[in-house]
Amino acid sequence: MNIAIIGTGYVGLVTGVCLADRGNHVICVDVDEQKVFAMKGGKIPIYEPGLEEIFKENIQDKRLFFTTSLEEAFKESHLIFLALPTPSGQDGSADLSHVLDVAQAIGKSLKEYKVIVNKSTVPVGTSEKVRDSISQQSRGAPFDVVSNPEFLREGFAVEDFQKPSRIIIGSGSECAVELMRKLYKPYTDRGIPLLVMKERSAELTKYAANAFLATKITFINEMANFCDLTGADIDSVRLGMGYDGRIGHRFLFPGIGYGGSCFPKDVKALISSGKELGYDFQILQTVEAVNKKQKVLLADKLLKYFKGSLKDKKIALWGLSFKANTDDIREASSLDIIEKLLLSGAKISAFDPVAMNNVKKHIGKRIHYTEDMYEALSGAHALLILTEWSEFSQPDFKRILDKIDQKVIFDGRNLLDPKEMKDLGFYYEGIGRKINR
Repeated sequence: MNIAIIGTGYVGLVTGVCLADRGNHVICVDVDEQKVFAMKGGKIPIYEPGLEEIFKENIQDKRLFFTTSLEEAFKESHLIFLALPTPSGQDGSADLSHVLDVAQAIGKSLKEYKVIVNKSTVPVGTSEKVRDSISQQSRGAPFDVVSNPEFLREGFAVEDFQKPSRIIIGSGSECAVELMRKLYKPYTDRGIPLLVMKERSAELTKYAANAFLATKITFINEMANFCDLTGADIDSVRLGMGYDGRIGHRFLFPGIGYGGSCFPKDVKALISSGKELGYDFQILQTVEAVNKKQKVLLADKLLKYFKGSLKDKKIALWGLSFKANTDDIREASSLDIIEKLLLSGAKISAFDPVAMNNVKKHIGKRIHYTEDMYEALSGAHALLILTEWSEFSQPDFKRILDKIDQKVIFDGRNLLDPKEMKDLGFYYEGIGRKINR
């Protein structure tokens, strides 16, 4: 099929590359001329495991193309995917300006039947707004609008697209649904369920899923904090909980709060949508408030250890991205922790396998960056582990001891073994499990 992808951010690029890899002819549109030029030359703009290889393969095999021209993309496309940013406004609501501006541009160019597929995460009722925006400009040309939410995890996006848990199609049009069934037939033939529902239900399903996962993460973080007070061990607690089939083990790993481009934004948007309709999402407001505190928990623990002052203290940070296997730092706990440490007088030396350039763009040279995880420890009074990169879970402790000034580790991802830390003479605190010298 001929497909246009409008927007080459995280969702748009992964969607375009993976659909091209299934044999479709895909043309991706972005307003950033430099970005489009780079992608045409085979340079991928994001870090995502497994994506670069199929990105280059499909460019070479002439199934994947890039342009800044909307009209060029519309001309031959059966399906037009909107994968545009919907950032949070000051009141937490989703900003739909990018989506609706492109919808108007589609209307002006529309001459024959097209299906406009909303891949962006949008509030309930957005499909109707897109339909109205197109209709105002289209002069009666036929089209349908479909809601097709994405469920991609950063770090596993290619796998999630190629082996989705479910495919959701929100549409009341038989013609549009059949086109979408045809597009996703390679997946449904393998037994992956395709659920057809109304547009509003599809839109809310994405928000509901992300809000529930954010709540689950926040709950286990609350339990971990309570474990610190009671002497219970969160690892034992979460295992005992997870074997209950109604709960499950996934998203029951305590840490320093959720971040990224989805959970924070979607929780805010759902709260805002509720307020517009006079509904008070009390659970989600609490989730948001608890997560805000959790993001700086490690800084609070560190300040307590050093009696409230970090003046002249060098603190090493391992991990800057909001999670492993991505260079995404949006809403990353590391940024909140860095600000609090700097305000407390600390000097910071940091390492991350892929996210350091993004942090440099965000905060500049206010901290020191190292190209080696052990070099960050040189002369440090404490190490904070902020991201669950695999190389941090089995470090060379001899090299740590050779570099670090004080044997102090605060583990925000519970990667290290508390007993081993105690045996090595470290002061060690994780999240919900505390074993000291």
